[in-house]
Amino acid sequence: MSLEVKAKTEVRLVFLGAAGVGKTALIRRFLEDSFEPKHRRTVEELHNKEYEIGGMKVTVHILDTSGSYPFPAMRKLSIQTGDAFALVYAVDDANSLETVKSLREEILEVKQDKCTPIVVVGNKSDCGDERKVVSEDVLTTVELDWNSSFLEASAKENENVLEVFRELLQQANLPSRLSPALRRRRETFPKDNGARPPMNKTNSCNIS
Repeated sequence: MSLEVKAKTEVRLVFLGAAGVGKTALIRRFLEDSFEPKHRRTVEELHNKEYEIGGMKVTVHILDTSGSYPFPAMRKLSIQTGDAFALVYAVDDANSLETVKSLREEILEVKQDKCTPIVVVGNKSDCGDERKVVSEDVLTTVELDWNSSFLEASAKENENVLEVFRELLQQANLPSRLSPALRRRRETFPKDNGARPPMNKTNSCNIS
């Protein structure tokens, strides 16, 4: 009797972070290629999209969570059901990075797995002189101490947004190249320019 590994046909990406760091903006830029500068409070929103990835149809669930966390039980459930996590902070808000550190600890506690796929995202990289967080310091902590991946992005300028989602899918053990048929239907990633995001590293916990 031969044993076959069933291909994963669903994946849930969970976006966590403090209020106002741009979780919703990143998701909206990816899904709709749009940007709303006015902050809108999010309770919890689940977006579902079907793609063809690596020759198979995959449903990608993107969970946008609240930054104010009024319901700890809801956050715990979001973590329990997540396959890969984007921990988002704003580079102009040092406190939001502390929130990311706390969320990572909670994820590891809930999942009971030090190799849980986590991508730390420093949003608002376009903020210029308002920057409060040094990217090199975060890079050292995330990639060397946490053994996770790190990216800076800008939902406003559409910088590295696609790369964030590519990294999340790869961390969840899904290939990121999508079929031309789905691309024509505009139900796929934006065109890849071939460039790799800076400060990126494959999670060594993944086993292929």
